[in-house]
Amino acid sequence: MHLNATLTSIGRIETPFASPGDCPRNGRALDPAPLCRVHVDPAFQPGLQGIDGFSHLILVYWLHLAETPDLVFTPPFDARPRGVFATRSPRRPNPIGLSVVAFEGMEAPGVLKVRYLDCVDGTPLIDIKPYLRTTDAEPEAAMGWLGARPEGKNPAA
Repeated sequence: MHLNATLTSIGRIETPFASPGDCPRNGRALDPAPLCRVHVDPAFQPGLQGIDGFSHLILVYWLHLAETPDLVFTPPFDARPRGVFATRSPRRPNPIGLSVVAFEGMEAPGVLKVRYLDCVDGTPLIDIKPYLRTTDAEPEAAMGWLGARPEGKNPAA
């Protein structure tokens, strides 16, 4: 079954990364993490009511500059081919990005200050959800083939 879906961008993301090659492999790779901004279009700004008070958010975005997906490829830090669904590669059949970000408050109406993003400047924003430590964290989650890496290091493939 194929789903014919339509997504609506609700805003755009402002980061210091001009191209996919400039982006860190994951948003927590840079220390200190740069301050980024999420610009929510005026039509969707009423949806931000009550967002203050959350320390972290989940941002869902469209990786509009991602290259054509390879369903199987060898990650740059691994010797074995892996399926795209066993990696965090941005080259996906549906290039949807997801990041848990630190929310540092509103800069202006419709402008959120966040840290820990890994997408290019101008990335279309699809959705914002509050991060809930009671339901979104799984400390005992198995990391598949990444868990076998030395010292449990996760390059966020």
